[in-house]
Amino acid sequence: MLLLLSQWLVQYSSIFNAFTYSTLRMIMATLTALAISILIGPYMIRRLVSRQIGQAVRSDGPQSHLSKAGTPTMGGVLILISIAIATLLWGDLSNLYVWILLIVTIGFGAIGWVDDYRKVVEKNSRGLTARWKYFWQSLLGFGVGIVLYVAHTQGADLPSFLQGYGTPSDNSLLLPFVKNYAVQLGVAYILMTYLVVVGSSNAVNLTDGLDGLAIMPTVLVAMGLGVFAFASGNAEIASYLHIPFIRGAGELTIFCAGIAGAGLGFLWFNTYPAQVFMGDVGALALGAALGLMAVIVRQEIVLVVMGGVFVAETVSVILQVGSFKLTGKRIFRMAPLHHHFELKGWPEPRVIVRFWIVSVVLVLLGLATLKMR
Repeated sequence: MLLLLSQWLVQYSSIFNAFTYSTLRMIMATLTALAISILIGPYMIRRLVSRQIGQAVRSDGPQSHLSKAGTPTMGGVLILISIAIATLLWGDLSNLYVWILLIVTIGFGAIGWVDDYRKVVEKNSRGLTARWKYFWQSLLGFGVGIVLYVAHTQGADLPSFLQGYGTPSDNSLLLPFVKNYAVQLGVAYILMTYLVVVGSSNAVNLTDGLDGLAIMPTVLVAMGLGVFAFASGNAEIASYLHIPFIRGAGELTIFCAGIAGAGLGFLWFNTYPAQVFMGDVGALALGAALGLMAVIVRQEIVLVVMGGVFVAETVSVILQVGSFKLTGKRIFRMAPLHHHFELKGWPEPRVIVRFWIVSVVLVLLGLATLKMR
C-alpha cells in the first residue's frame, strides 16, 4: 500500500524513492509489526482475561505447569494482526507470493482459532476433531500446491495474476551442497508442497508447549528464510550463489520481517513466566507460513535443517507413540521432547534458552548452504 503511494509521490520528491527499496521496507515492516504487537498486546491480554479465555493444563504433565492454568491463550491473533498489517502496509500488493502467504497464514490461523475456541470457550476438550482439522489443513495445503504448480507452467491462457512466476523447472527439489542439480518432481510438486506446509504447521504447534519456546525459533527461521528470499529474488546474487533466480521472491523478505517483528513483540508478553500463550491460532499459522516460504524459495531441505528443533519435537512424538503401541514401552519420559527434559529436572527457562541456542546454530548451518555448493 505505502509502496504504491511512494511510487506516486516520487514524482514530487526523490526522497520517496527510498521507500521503493525492499531493504528499507523490510526494516519498516519489522518495526511496524513490533510496535503493533507491543501496543495492542496489553489490551488484548485484558480482553482475553475478561472473557476467561484461559489455558487448560494436563494433569499428567510436569507439576510446574499447574500454575499456568488460566493463563490467557489465543494470543496468536495478535501475531497474525501484526504480520498482516505490516505486510499490507509495506509489501508489494501486486505480488502473487505476498497474497498466497497471507491467505494461507490466515487460513491456518482460522483452523487454529476454531480449535482453540472450542477448547477454551466452549470447554470442549476435543476442540476441532482431528479429522476436520486435517481436512481443512489438507485443503489449504493442496490448494496452494496447485496454485504454485499452475503458475510455474507459464501457459499463455493463465490468468494474468498467475503469469510471470517461475518456470516448469521450479517444480523441483533442490539439494543443498549440490550445485546446478535438482530432482524434477513434476506434478508430485503439489504433494511435496502439501507435506511441507502441513508438516511444518503441525511441527510448530507441537513445539509450542513452554513459555517462548516456539516463537523464538520461528523468528530465527523466518529471518533465515528471508535471507534466502532476498538472494533468490536478485538475479545477480542468485547467479553468484548458484541458486535459482525466482522473480518476485524478494517480496517475501517483507513478510519474513513482519514475522520477526510480530514474534519479538509477542515474546515481550510470552517470555517466562508467560502473560499469554499463542495457542493453535498462532502456532498452526506460523508453521504453515514457514513451510510455504521454504517451498517458494525452493529450500525445503534447508527448512528441515534450520527448523531442526521443530523436527526433533515432532519426531519425538512419532517415536513415543510408535514405541508404546508396538512394545508398550516409552522412549522418552514424556513427549514432545521439551517435556522429557523438564521431567529430567531441567528448569523450564533452561530448556527454553537451550532450545533457542540450538535454533541459532541450526539457522546458521542452513545459511551456510548458500556458499557450500
